[in-house]
Amino acid sequence: MDEKFWYNRDIKDIVAELDSDIHQGLNDTKVEERLEKFGYNEIQEKKRKTLAEMFFEQFKDFMVIILLIAAVISFISHERADAIIILAIVVLNAILGVVQESRAEKSLEALKKLSAPNAKVRRNARVAVVPAKELVPGDIIYLEAGDFVPADARLIEAANLKIEESALTGESVPVEKNAEKINEKNIPLGDRKNMVASGSVVTYGRGSAIVVATGMDTEVGKIAGMILAGEEAATPLQQKLARLGKVLGIIALAICAVIFGLGVVQGRDIFDMFLTAVSLAVAAIPEGLPAIVTIVLAVGVQRMVKKHAIIRKLPAVETLGSASVICSDKTGTLTQNKMTVVELAAAYKTWDLNSEINAEDKAVVSIILEMAALCNDSKLERVDDEWDAVGDPTETALVIAAAKQGKNKHQLEEAMPRVKEVPFDSDRKLMTTIHKIEEGYRVITKGAPDVLLDRCTSVWISEDIVNKDEQQIRSIEKANSSMADKALRVLGVAFKDIKTLPGEINTDTVENNLTFVGLIGMIDPPREEATEAVHLCKKAGIKPVMITGDHKATAVAIAKKLGILQNDSEAITGAELDELDQEFLNQHVDRYSVYARVSPEHKVKIVKAWQSKGQIVAMTGDGVNDAPALKSANIGCAMGITGTDVAKGAAHMVLTDDNFATIVEAVREGRGIFENIQKSIQFLLSCNIGEIITLFIAMLLNWDSPLLPIHILWVNLVTDSLPALALGIEPVEKDIMNRPPRDPDKGIFANGLATIIGLQGIMIGGLTLAAFAIGQRVLSAGAGAEESLVIGRTMAFATLAISQLVHAFNVRSHNSLFKVGLFTNRFMVGAFVLSFLLQLSVITVPVLSSIFKVTMLNGSQWLVVIGLSVAPLIFVEAGKAIRKNE
Repeated sequence: MDEKFWYNRDIKDIVAELDSDIHQGLNDTKVEERLEKFGYNEIQEKKRKTLAEMFFEQFKDFMVIILLIAAVISFISHERADAIIILAIVVLNAILGVVQESRAEKSLEALKKLSAPNAKVRRNARVAVVPAKELVPGDIIYLEAGDFVPADARLIEAANLKIEESALTGESVPVEKNAEKINEKNIPLGDRKNMVASGSVVTYGRGSAIVVATGMDTEVGKIAGMILAGEEAATPLQQKLARLGKVLGIIALAICAVIFGLGVVQGRDIFDMFLTAVSLAVAAIPEGLPAIVTIVLAVGVQRMVKKHAIIRKLPAVETLGSASVICSDKTGTLTQNKMTVVELAAAYKTWDLNSEINAEDKAVVSIILEMAALCNDSKLERVDDEWDAVGDPTETALVIAAAKQGKNKHQLEEAMPRVKEVPFDSDRKLMTTIHKIEEGYRVITKGAPDVLLDRCTSVWISEDIVNKDEQQIRSIEKANSSMADKALRVLGVAFKDIKTLPGEINTDTVENNLTFVGLIGMIDPPREEATEAVHLCKKAGIKPVMITGDHKATAVAIAKKLGILQNDSEAITGAELDELDQEFLNQHVDRYSVYARVSPEHKVKIVKAWQSKGQIVAMTGDGVNDAPALKSANIGCAMGITGTDVAKGAAHMVLTDDNFATIVEAVREGRGIFENIQKSIQFLLSCNIGEIITLFIAMLLNWDSPLLPIHILWVNLVTDSLPALALGIEPVEKDIMNRPPRDPDKGIFANGLATIIGLQGIMIGGLTLAAFAIGQRVLSAGAGAEESLVIGRTMAFATLAISQLVHAFNVRSHNSLFKVGLFTNRFMVGAFVLSFLLQLSVITVPVLSSIFKVTMLNGSQWLVVIGLSVAPLIFVEAGKAIRKNE
């Protein structure tokens, strides 16, 4: 339908046209019918690859093509068994590749769904939050600052509404919107003031609108490609590994060429040498590594979801492991975001509500909280046997505290109904309500203690009213100062009883001659888990930084409780920050742990300062203005509960529980994921080097080849898949947060990993050569030369495969395997058992052993194989013990 139809018509006509209702919205039946007719509100993506397409794509790899050519040559040369086994292994590898690719795709799709935006919509006469993709034409939607516009819609109401439409119109300044009909025709998209377009952002105000187009019918759908794209599977780490694979491929091909040339010079069969070189090249290149990395990342991300962290962009997983600074909001992230009354004071005494209060004092406490609950606009609720309230956080704290003392707000208002009020005003800092009582009316006023005390002429002392004097004023002021020093927010409560209402209700007629009752101190207490998380941060070499719009005293008090700062000099205000230029802050940013009374704009300045020192910064945010800081940070963390859609869209990670401890847990998981990827790389490369060394040394020594091409291909299939994947999902090591953050500038092989891989490869190659030599020359007494060669090859084949499976357990941790626990990774145990049985079957099952040209081994031969295969565990455990004692 032509877009100009909507902005040229009255809203009543549009509502009728779309068979909707402004007040009721659509019902479920209409929604289902329209979903069936119009489809989901989403941009159509390019057609996904089928399983068949995925399968045949596996054969595009250069090394696989060479293998297929080798199979054809084998078949023509009447080596049909070799041809069949090569084809079987190639097909099995292709199937594994498809499984890995489809799993990775499904995991990434699940992530995309988790990060999809929601929309506020009226349905069945109620406002609900639904996935934006479920919107249909005729839905009544509600917009407010920070929301993404979920579909094209005609405005019904607009209150100071401004929309940022630069993605569609190129206009960088937000556009003011209104709900008035436009009489002109054929006006450009940017001038349609009564329309909102899918994908644009609400920067100010609020509004309601009726959806007129969804999915591919929206403006953004028409130019398909300007909507937020899903994240690419290839992360920087995967790109590095792809480049690494190419380098390894060139090196492997060079080595294989040398081996091939050496074999030809030594007069070996050219075709056999060709097959050996090709097989070795295929085995040497960890072609499955990128797919394994994708699965490890995706599985790790899914694990994070269970711990309340949604990773929107996969590169963030890699970055998390390097995080060295976490800049966090205070309210709701480090604290409970729930103001709580903790202290009360009268002119003569102070009470700690966390301590036991005697019966006499309890009556006084109840009176103070009763008045605070009555002079209050919040609503009390009972949820899961606990008191809760809806309204301003300060007021909800008061009614909940009163309810805990047996003063239910509903019951109080039934006994003393409110008849008049003077609303709170920020200039006078007071609020007053007037309630009907038997003797007339009770006026209750609450507000800033110093202002309130000036309006009082008397003081309430243990149910007696006495005239205010200097001693009582000093006592009240001392209690107020004491609470303020503890960073409590303090309110005063006062009252007076009157016979009749004054002719005019205002501050001058009712807020005077009051009796001061008491002070109420409250605070948003720290989350219990945040204290432990801060301690864990420091232990892990990560600096926690608090950023808040709250007062400095409050921020410092909370930060001290959490352990974020030790002395007041580590705190700075936004006003003080404005006086510092960026260069000075860059040099001295590590002095500060708390930023108080700051605006979201300051966050970018703080992020840049830390980054100038080479630090990897995680930054939290929830508002529209936080988006630049979230984008600038290495890891932007948006709040899932209080966060706006804009903040979530700009972030790398969304915290579904708005909890600082969740960020720390995500860092822990991020470190674990990177370590697991390193473990997979270490395992694959050390095993591949072992295979190359086995054949290369044998060639140099002019031995018979210890391994046939099909042996190499088989071992590559058995060890490069299941054990490598099992390493990728190894549980995070317990001591991982006792180490400093990973330096992102260091490569994958930093801290001596390349040397370790080389030594472990030499170990596996040496053990395989030892098995071959022992089998051919020691344990084949009485056998002919050909039979001795088969025994030697069988022992080498078995030792190579089983030693690699055993070696997978070595790589699980830098700690001793016996400390970690042999069975703590059940996937590894399962991978070992299945791979071992597969290896055993090709040696012991006659049909398979004839194909693989191996023979049954006797007891002493198996004993040597098992001994040599277990040797990697002994060697590596000894190495770990030596390093630990250094």
